[in-house]
Amino acid sequence: MSVTTPTDAASVPRIRPALAADAAAVGAIRAAAIAESTGLWTDHRPTPAESAAWAQGHRERGTMLVAEDPGGDVLGYATISPLRDYSGYSRTGEVSIYLAPSAQGRGIGRRLLTALVALGQEQGWHSLQGWIEAGNAASIALHERCGFTEVARIPESGFKFGRWWDLVILHRLL
Repeated sequence: MSVTTPTDAASVPRIRPALAADAAAVGAIRAAAIAESTGLWTDHRPTPAESAAWAQGHRERGTMLVAEDPGGDVLGYATISPLRDYSGYSRTGEVSIYLAPSAQGRGIGRRLLTALVALGQEQGWHSLQGWIEAGNAASIALHERCGFTEVARIPESGFKFGRWWDLVILHRLL
């Protein structure tokens, strides 16, 4: 696969396909996003077994990338998921990118999303969408820098932390 990047610079994270050994680190990043952010509109905190099964499904489909620092620590992950289970949506994917707090603001999200778009092209996806909480200006700007265009704003689409949140949908044809 062509998404692996060189690690000759000591501080440059490598973007690579996820491995089974990454499941715990990815699960921890995902669990923190569920507990602390509006990035995932769910209150269910998956068990380690549920997280491992979710990550395994992505690995089997080849739809998960991770950013790894030179020491081997996972800094973040990105996935493509089918938008819906109906066959008519089989080539429309939803992208997700989550970073450990220490990795935010360092360009790692952009590197992950750029590699994820390339992966989507390699795999034959027709289009990708990002569904983002409207107040997450950094994520919206990231998607726009990577060629996504806002196509919808839907008020009060999700409920979390005792309040309603607006949704922004960004879209990119591949």
